Amino acid sequence: MLTMLSTFLSFLMGGLPKILDFFQDKSDKSHELKLAQLQTERELQMLERGYKAQERIEEIRLDEIKTESAAATQQALIQAQQAEMAAIYAHDVAIGKGASQWMINLRASVRPVITYGFFFLLCAIDATLAYKGFEAGVSFTDMAAQLWDDETQALFAAIISFHFGGRAFGK
Repeated sequence: MLTMLSTFLSFLMGGLPKILDFFQDKSDKSHELKLAQLQTERELQMLERGYKAQERIEEIRLDEIKTESAAATQQALIQAQQAEMAAIYAHDVAIGKGASQWMINLRASVRPVITYGFFFLLCAIDATLAYKGFEAGVSFTDMAAQLWDDETQALFAAIISFHFGGRAFGK
């Protein structure tokens, strides 16, 4: 259970912006639904008064506004994402100005180095414990149960999710 919780939380940390976008989209759709309900009420009122031609004009105008609004929203979203990525890249380039190639490569390797470091640390601890267990005469099944317990599985899942989770949401 701890493994699943740890994996889930680690994976979501990389996708937190996408989750926030989901709630923003939900709010936008709720607003559009309210506007559509108001428009329907208005159309019913116009029908009661006998404004059939005016209703058609309003329907065309509403469709036009919806299309323009959807296009403008999508275009603004794309432009915001492009601007954000451009700012991130510009910031990275600005930080790297005057730095040696070695330092630039080191900065690019932070996430993989952390991931590999924790993975190899976990392997080294498990190998040491296995060696000591064999020296003490512990059976393989007992040792395996102790080395690959729920906490170790949760730690391993967190390491893997940290490395690959951010990449999945970044694409």
